[in-house]
Amino acid sequence: MTSALLIGTENGVRTITLNRPDRHNAFDDGLIAELTAAFSAVEDVRAVVLQSTGKSFSAGGDLAWMKRMAGNSPADNLTDAKALSGLMEAIDSCPRPVIGVVQGAAYGGGVGLVACCDLVVAAESATFCLSEVKLGLIPAAISPYVVRAMGGRAARRYSVTAEVFTAATALTSGLVHEVTAADRLAEVRDAWLTRLKANAPGAMGAAKRLIRRVTDDPLDRGLRDWTAAQIADIRAGDEGREGVSAFLEKRKPSWIGE
Repeated sequence: MTSALLIGTENGVRTITLNRPDRHNAFDDGLIAELTAAFSAVEDVRAVVLQSTGKSFSAGGDLAWMKRMAGNSPADNLTDAKALSGLMEAIDSCPRPVIGVVQGAAYGGGVGLVACCDLVVAAESATFCLSEVKLGLIPAAISPYVVRAMGGRAARRYSVTAEVFTAATALTSGLVHEVTAADRLAEVRDAWLTRLKANAPGAMGAAKRLIRRVTDDPLDRGLRDWTAAQIADIRAGDEGREGVSAFLEKRKPSWIGE
């Protein structure tokens, strides 16, 4: 049986590949559990790449799975919904930078996967759609991440119209960071990986946590004190001391290597 999820590690990069091309890489409860576990175990790498096989990036929830869940009890449906929410959080809070490579359509929960990545490159031909209302549903579990990625106004429009929008629109809204020809996706991905490998792993994870909190919290004394404590702690930590010393001594820091 072909695995629905392919995981590989090479040169300090974990690659996680959705591999259900015949189902447009839609996910069910089993794949959600596998993806969550994969993103919860990345401490030993420098970066993570999320990609897919086939023509589509991800069609979101598998319709057969959703039909089956609709017949379950409210308690079972709540447990299942929390699992999807947990997957989004596992990607968004992953301690390593996550690069999303979108080669094709990202619909429904697939947009959520995109929104949770730190850097996203999309093919010019890629399309996006918050399609849930067409099925009498709403993009609930993915909404906190989609709104933070593309803003409330754009999210409001596309979540009620369920219209398909282009990679160029996704770029303008902030959902993706770069749009390129399909045959250049790997080139952009690799350029980003080169940049990420030059940075301190712990500092990048701390930077992710920093941006998450300052995005969501009010700008008050508590937030200012917290940000001050963050730089104070990291400046006195191993990476901070090594990075400053390497700069002053005109050498590469230890995390770059030879």
